[in-house]
Amino acid sequence: MELHNYIRTLRKSWILITLLLIVGVGAGAGFSIAQTPKFQASSKVFVSTSSGQTATDLVQGNSFTVQRVKTYSDLATTPIVLLPVIAELDLNVPSNVLARQVSVTAALDTTIIDITVVDPDPVVAADIANAVSDSLTSAVAEIETPAGEDSESPVRLTRVQEADVPSAPVSPNVSVNLVLGALLGLALGIGGGVLREVLDTRVRNERDLEQIVSAPIIGGIAFDPKAKQRPLIVQSDPRSPRAESFRALRTNLSFLDVGSHGKTFVVTSSIQGEGKSTTSANLAIALADAGARVLLVDGDLRRPKVAEYMGIEGAVGLTDVLIGRAELLDVVQPWGRSKLFVLPAGRIPPNPSELLGSKAMADLIVLFAREFDAVIFDAPPLLPVTDAAVLAKSVGGAIVVAAAGKIHRNQLRSAVTVLENVGAEVSGFVLTMLPTKGPDAYGYGRYGYAYGEAYGATESELKLSTVSK
Repeated sequence: MELHNYIRTLRKSWILITLLLIVGVGAGAGFSIAQTPKFQASSKVFVSTSSGQTATDLVQGNSFTVQRVKTYSDLATTPIVLLPVIAELDLNVPSNVLARQVSVTAALDTTIIDITVVDPDPVVAADIANAVSDSLTSAVAEIETPAGEDSESPVRLTRVQEADVPSAPVSPNVSVNLVLGALLGLALGIGGGVLREVLDTRVRNERDLEQIVSAPIIGGIAFDPKAKQRPLIVQSDPRSPRAESFRALRTNLSFLDVGSHGKTFVVTSSIQGEGKSTTSANLAIALADAGARVLLVDGDLRRPKVAEYMGIEGAVGLTDVLIGRAELLDVVQPWGRSKLFVLPAGRIPPNPSELLGSKAMADLIVLFAREFDAVIFDAPPLLPVTDAAVLAKSVGGAIVVAAAGKIHRNQLRSAVTVLENVGAEVSGFVLTMLPTKGPDAYGYGRYGYAYGEAYGATESELKLSTVSK
């Protein structure tokens, strides 16, 4: 992933990141509240030795003291020192438990021992620190006194700092716990967002589509929550950005090289529910509005939708023409005030694939290409059935509709493979249901009004002038 992909991932996952950040801070606060406050008190003991008056004696005495300091530091947490402390303060703990509360350190090349005690009670912490220093002084004096001699120990320990009662606890450190919780939550949020992006196999934007297909992306249609109520957006709201998207798609079709079949396209998709039928209908209306003579054919002989969307009678149509029950002129219906004609699917046959691949259908396609400037076939999805692949083989090209956030990459690859296996050409892809907000938001300026400005075209110039009648 490149830097801009990480930034896009963070923008997409900001809710998850924020949520885990809050959870992390809450966990840090909860951990701090659950902990028992502990107080720390420290005392210092100075170690000295009796030595002569010469410089050599002083150096030797100092070296001896420095070497002994480490030994005395270890001695401070042994039972010989701690048992008297327990008895003096009447502590109801064994010496090994008390030893875990006492930490003894000595800086390098110094003769000062730091005794630190941590306890939930600040007074007890100070008392233990002072008692340990006194007990250590007595233990060293006893140990270092030569046996059988009526003399004092050459080593003397003196408490130079008495432990004071602490006023504030040293743990829990609320600020540190909150920062650590926030960092942990932030790391989990970012990691979760990146992992979700890596494991996400859905096509969500143009960049995702470009990574798996080679054919051009000729249009993008924004998501409309009211699409079911107003499927013909080009007619119901012609000035909307979404309607402009279909006009941009119409313009892009005029630049496609479709060979000898003319402007005859099969509009299909990988799976059901990607908006192929509404795309077919709106594209046909946009083409007709530009002055072209257009035929919209409902080639979905399994679940036809064109008649319902266009508001026409669909009981008789393509199926009846193919089996010889009706004449073409009797079932093709004019629509609106433009040069748009609609051929509904008619009756649902038991053998849709065979009818669409028949010679009668091939003859109709040739006739359509000769009589109309543009022919749009609304065909079934590619993966469930083979109808669209059979039909696409006989026309100028296939326009594959891909719904952003719904279609998976492997499904789209499989759909393209189906067309390639029958030798059908993929003219281009149309991304539908593009989000209008967020990092994957559909940019109207790219697929909408900007096309007219980029090509320097006005509405009257956006006609299929390159189509041979």
